[in-house]
Amino acid sequence: MAYFLGIDVGTSGTKTLLMDVRGKVLAAANGEHTVSTPHPAWSEQDPQQWWSATVKAVKAVIAKAGIDGRQIAGVGLSGQMHGLVLLGGDDKPLRPAIIWNDQRTAGEAAEIEKKAGGKAALIKMVGNVAMTSFTLTKLLWVRKHEPKVYERVRHMLLPKDYVRLRLTGEYAGDVSDMSGTLMLDQRKRDWSDQCLSLFGIDRSILPPVYESHEVTGKVTAEVARQLGLAVGTPVVGGAGDQPAGAVGNGIVTEGLVSATLGTSGVVFTHSKKYVTDPAGRVQTFCSAVAGEYCMFGCILAAGGSLQWFRNALGQHEVEQAAKAKIDPYELLTREAAKAPVGCEGLFFLPYLTGERTPYADPYARGCWIGMTARTSRRELVRSVMEGATFAMNDALTIFGQRGVRPRQVRLSGGGARSAFWRQLQADIYGTTCGTVRTEEGPAYGVAILAAVGAGAYKSVPEACSAIVKVTRQIKPDAKAKSAYQKFYKQYTRLYPALKGEFAAMRDWA
Repeated sequence: MAYFLGIDVGTSGTKTLLMDVRGKVLAAANGEHTVSTPHPAWSEQDPQQWWSATVKAVKAVIAKAGIDGRQIAGVGLSGQMHGLVLLGGDDKPLRPAIIWNDQRTAGEAAEIEKKAGGKAALIKMVGNVAMTSFTLTKLLWVRKHEPKVYERVRHMLLPKDYVRLRLTGEYAGDVSDMSGTLMLDQRKRDWSDQCLSLFGIDRSILPPVYESHEVTGKVTAEVARQLGLAVGTPVVGGAGDQPAGAVGNGIVTEGLVSATLGTSGVVFTHSKKYVTDPAGRVQTFCSAVAGEYCMFGCILAAGGSLQWFRNALGQHEVEQAAKAKIDPYELLTREAAKAPVGCEGLFFLPYLTGERTPYADPYARGCWIGMTARTSRRELVRSVMEGATFAMNDALTIFGQRGVRPRQVRLSGGGARSAFWRQLQADIYGTTCGTVRTEEGPAYGVAILAAVGAGAYKSVPEACSAIVKVTRQIKPDAKAKSAYQKFYKQYTRLYPALKGEFAAMRDWA
C-alpha cells in the first residue's frame, strides 16, 4: 500500500504525519525548535532548526507507523506563513529567519501603503493591505537596516520552502503561501511585475511558484538515505498552514467555512472567484485548489480570552479540576451553561492583545461592558465565550458582504471539543456547523495534497470528498439564534464607540 507524508513547519515545532490512501492516519510525530527575541517585538528562528526537527520527526513517524519509508509515495509541505529566509550563493542562511509574528516592520508597512498609492491601490495590486506580518515588509527592513546582508542575497524562501530545498535541492514555493508575501499577483498566480518594479525587488531571488498539488522536486539520494525514503519520492508544492488546514477540513468547495477556535481564531472560506475586501478587513489568498481562492480572518485572542479568564480568575476551577482529574475548562463551561443567552446584556470585547480582524487595531483593549448588581461569575465566563464567538462571527459577516455565503461551518480547535461551545457557535453563526473525523491540521492537509500529486486522486476536491468525513452536525437553536442576532448587532456597535478611548490609553502600559 502507498502512504503519504505531511510535514508542517510550525512555530514551536515541526509535525509529521503519515496517512494511507484512504486518509487513515497511521502515526504522527514532532520535532521541537525555539524562537529567539533579540529585541522587544522581534521574533526569529534558525532555519537549521527546522531541518533538524524535520529529520527527527520524519524518522520518528516512520518508526511509529512501522512501515518501510520507501513505501511513501509522496510528501507534502506546510508551515508558518510570511517568514523571511534569505540565502547566499552557497544556500546557507545569511541571517536568522524573521518569522510571522515579528513586529519590527511597522515603518515598512506604512511605506509600502504610501508608495503603492493607498490601501485600495495595494489591494488592487496584490490582494491585501500591508501588515507587519507580510514578507515584503521584512525584506525591505533588511535592505534598509542590514544592507551588507541584503547585497549577498541570492534566494528568498518561506519557512517550509527551506525544508523543500533541503529535501530536493529545488527552489520553489506554492501560490497559497506566496500570497502572504505581498508580492504575488493572485489573479495571474505569479509574481507581480508591478510590485517588484515599484519596490525594487530583483525577481531572480524569488523562486518559481506552483499550484499546491503540483510536484516541485524529488527527494535526493543523500536525503533518502538519511530519512529512509525512496530516492526520487515526489514532493508537492504544499500550502501555507491556513490553506493546508482548510484542505484537512475539506474546505475546498464554495459554501464551506472552517472556524478554528484555538488560542487565536481563524475563520476561512473557499471561493471559486477572486474576491477581495476593499477595506482590507479580511485577507484574500490563492487557495490550495488550482485556480481558486480563499478568504480568511484572524481573531487574536479567541480561545485565548477563555485561557486568560482561567489563569486570572479561574483558580477555583483549576484546583477543583486537579482534584477531580478533569480539564478546568470543563468546569468553566458548566458554569457558563447556567447563565442565560446574552448574559442579561453583559458583553465582553476579546481584544486582550489588540485585534486583526476586522479592525487591525493594536491598541484595542479587552473589556466587559454591561455589568449590573445581578452579574454573577456564570455571566462573566459565558460572556467571554460569547464575545470570542461574536468576534469570529465578524469574519463570517464580512464574507457574506462580499458575496461568499456559508452553507456549513466546520469547527475545529479547542472550541470544537466542548459540546457547549459547539452549540454556542452554531447559535451565533446562525448556520449548521459540523466537525470532521480528524483534527490533525495542516500536516493532514498536505498529506492529502501529496496523494493528489502522486496520482492517487485526480483533484484536491475529489480527494477531500473521499477522505474528509463530517462526523457530527450541530444545528442552531431557533430561539437562541434569534436572540443572538439582536445581541450581535449591539456587539458590533461597541468597538466603534470605544476606539478613540482605546487609542487614548495607548501609553498607559
